Amino acid sequence: MIKKFILLFFCTSAIVMSQETDNTKRGTTAAPFLSIGQGARAVGMGSAFTAVANDRSSLYWNAAGIADFTNNGVLVDHTQWIADVQYNFIAASFSLQQYGALGFSLTTSSMNEMDVTTVENPDGTGESFDALDVAFGVTYAMKLTNAFSIGFTPKVVHQRIWKMTATTMAIDLGIKYITPFPGITLGMAVTNFGGKMQLSGTNTVVLHDPSPLEKGNNDRIPANLAMEEWSLPLNFRVGISYDVVKTEENAFVVAVDALHPNDNNESINIGTEYTYNNFLSVRGGYKSLFLNNSEESFALGFGIRQELLNNISMQVQYAYQDFHRLKEIQKFEIEIVF
Repeated sequence: MIKKFILLFFCTSAIVMSQETDNTKRGTTAAPFLSIGQGARAVGMGSAFTAVANDRSSLYWNAAGIADFTNNGVLVDHTQWIADVQYNFIAASFSLQQYGALGFSLTTSSMNEMDVTTVENPDGTGESFDALDVAFGVTYAMKLTNAFSIGFTPKVVHQRIWKMTATTMAIDLGIKYITPFPGITLGMAVTNFGGKMQLSGTNTVVLHDPSPLEKGNNDRIPANLAMEEWSLPLNFRVGISYDVVKTEENAFVVAVDALHPNDNNESINIGTEYTYNNFLSVRGGYKSLFLNNSEESFALGFGIRQELLNNISMQVQYAYQDFHRLKEIQKFEIEIVF
């Protein structure tokens, strides 16, 4: 049964990937905010988290991860991104006991208002504009056996810039398999498989002359510019994690992810995490190995876990990621488990 599911997952992934044969089309997909890693813990590990997937940020990395939870929890993550762009990620999961787990996730990105400028008015027209991205998903995951979990997340993706909007649907699929080899876990995920996005709104309205060579005709007919459709940033990830040490006092895990996106070349993420006494964690990793001209590189992070009451705990996480010429980004995260 497990082998059939894994084979089916790989076949589905092959079909998905075959839809995009040119893997060097950088910057040619809609909703690029969907490619921004969520969760300070995962980012601190160099975004090698597909097989680890054991906190609420699993709703972004691998939907199957929440099937392992027997408790409930909420995670809030804030990212100070490049060029003063703000990213926020909220994730919650609830155990359904023998019926699996249910999760909800909300991702938003926003920017400060900017003045509208034109060739005729380089100092501004008196108007201003902003941009907003939103993705909302509902996740269901379940354990088919004690070692094998599956999960999927249908979601709505919405973008707005000034007076233009675009909306579409997508789905994430994930599996997680605890292998018979001690400490080794496999994970696979296909994310953002769905429709295309096409901006529409009053900004496309122009005055058009259908017969510019004729005299006396109406040369100011309202018309709409044709906007192209753009695919979502489809990604296929395969990951493996290995618990080098796992005792009551010390835990050390190493993880590796291989990525195959539809708008870039393949790359590798690697990461590590050391946890002392289930209280203090330190992390490090490297993102986008073997990817030419990538601005992303090493990442660092740490986290603290504190028991609040008998059944309630809180975890505070921080991550730093270097972006070379684009400087760095910082992530802050709080997760409450109850």
